[in-house]
Amino acid sequence: MTSFVTSRRGLLAGAATLAGALTVLPVRVLAQNARKGVLKYATLGLDTSDPHRHTGSIAVQQSYVEALTSIAANGAVEPFLAESFAVSPDGLTYTFRLREGVRFHNGDLLTARDVAANFERVKSKVKGGWLVSALQQVSKLETPDDRTVVVTLDEPFAPFLNLLSELWILSPKSAGWDETISLPIGTGPFTFGDWQPKVKLVAPAFADYWKAGAPRVEAVEFDLRDGIDKSLALRAGDLHIVSVDLQAAQDLQKAGVAEISGLKDTAWYFAAFNNRKPRKPFDDIRVRRALMHAVDKAAVMNFVGGDKSIVTNQLVASGNIYFDQALHDADEFRKPDLDQARKLLAEAGVTPEDHTIEFVSWQETHPQIVVQMVRKLGFKVNHVALDDIGTQKRLGQYDWDMSVTNSGPRSDIFLRFVRLMSDGPNPVLWGGIQDPELDRLIKQAVREPDSDKRKEFYLQAFRRTMEKGYFFVLGHAPDFIAIRNGIKGYDPGFTWACHWASGGVAVTAIDA
Repeated sequence: MTSFVTSRRGLLAGAATLAGALTVLPVRVLAQNARKGVLKYATLGLDTSDPHRHTGSIAVQQSYVEALTSIAANGAVEPFLAESFAVSPDGLTYTFRLREGVRFHNGDLLTARDVAANFERVKSKVKGGWLVSALQQVSKLETPDDRTVVVTLDEPFAPFLNLLSELWILSPKSAGWDETISLPIGTGPFTFGDWQPKVKLVAPAFADYWKAGAPRVEAVEFDLRDGIDKSLALRAGDLHIVSVDLQAAQDLQKAGVAEISGLKDTAWYFAAFNNRKPRKPFDDIRVRRALMHAVDKAAVMNFVGGDKSIVTNQLVASGNIYFDQALHDADEFRKPDLDQARKLLAEAGVTPEDHTIEFVSWQETHPQIVVQMVRKLGFKVNHVALDDIGTQKRLGQYDWDMSVTNSGPRSDIFLRFVRLMSDGPNPVLWGGIQDPELDRLIKQAVREPDSDKRKEFYLQAFRRTMEKGYFFVLGHAPDFIAIRNGIKGYDPGFTWACHWASGGVAVTAIDA
């Protein structure tokens, strides 16, 4: 073997307030002298109290739940609740050695049986998503002692260790375990406290956290509101760590009130089409290509990320092992070409003035830029801009034609491709693709232990998306994070996770 060491309101009686939630904590009083202040954090939201059923809440929930592995700032897999792990040469058997003395927020010691129970819960009770498809391949789960978990797969599955960074381990005593968890009991540096959906989550420090000297603040307050001016709140001192767009980042840096950094992985921006129930003429690949020829990708990406942006046609940016330079160089949409666009529309027999594009996006500025670009061809555009939940709900109705959105950093390339699969999680952003051949290519990639061959399968899969015109990549840009002056120890990680084995909110302090 190769070794790698290294309030909710109304959900639960008695737990709707911070005081109620604290009843799961050990009775030992928090060391107030070692922890100072409440860290106020605003990046992404929290869509559920059940960590196994989330659709993108890693920026909040990883403060109170942890996994066997995590993703380091350089994108590598590192041990987390496991102090070490080993993989058999055939890629079928994974052995995890748990850290000693890790406690859940109710005071119970973490054991191998608890880990196994979480594997079984996700496998049997959660529907859809990349974790479920991965765990369906687990043929044997063994716990030879309290600190050892041995997982055997039916066949090699290359992303397994990376994906386990989002299989959060909770106490089976968590309220709602058999249905939907309403009060998660994790092992993180903070506990699940008073949750007001779409408003805030107050997460108090956990006194018996396993990492010495952490956490360094009394609590983290996650601001979950949509549509607030995070940069203004940071200037006023009401927030400490926030996600911001390029303009806000530049303004805050110029004002000297915050340090600007970014997630280590990039977000990719794309234009997608309705692939589940396409309307004419937008089901025609020639029309889709014509629309893309009208888009000035460089202008859009410069607006999003300035000189930090990258114009490309791929799911990953240059420097990533899965980036293909030849495909990048052959990008026919690198520059706008209205003449070619009009030629394609003529070939398709389409008069743009006769059609209205139902265009859906988040409430952001860059989709508006794309709307103005495609209007140059003569199309009328009905642009519907909604908040996050509203956008995904509308996209899920498949009554639209075109959308411009983006997708953030992921712990493994598979987590970008899996969303393109027929049974993938949250497929609406990509128009609900249903393509058995694409599914087959992606499955071949994840089952291939040889990295070069795996890259080729992924490349074939991506080329198919381009040939079919399911969506088109505009480029990549970092997600900007503003860190207010006086906040010490925080540096954004590879993904949106607020906490990981070697960094994050657990080691963040407030100096002023």
